[in-house]
Amino acid sequence: MTAKIRVQPAEGDWVVRADGAVIGESKRALEVIEENCAPVIFFPREDLAMAFLEASETTLPNTPAGTARYYNIVMKSRTIPDAAWTIEAPTAETERVAGYVAFHPRLVTLEQL
Repeated sequence: MTAKIRVQPAEGDWVVRADGAVIGESKRALEVIEENCAPVIFFPREDLAMAFLEASETTLPNTPAGTARYYNIVMKSRTIPDAAWTIEAPTAETERVAGYVAFHPRLVTLEQL
């Protein structure tokens, strides 16, 4: 059975921080809601300080949303491995998140302002 996935604009303004440093702020974030999973907020790359993100070796093929590529957050004091991801090969349901980045909420702070 295929998971049902919905992509919609995330309400309000969103900010992502790692160790207190602002990685990004957006009024254009998207929310991905996958059946039986917590919603995920995706930020447009243009709204992120991409200099903090470095592609990792980790990929996850064949997810219900498409092929995922992971990124480490590289900071002065430490590196947070696989803290963010993109959907590099989206499915028809997730085409809207192409060019967007999501973050693991256990590893960063995500806030709706």
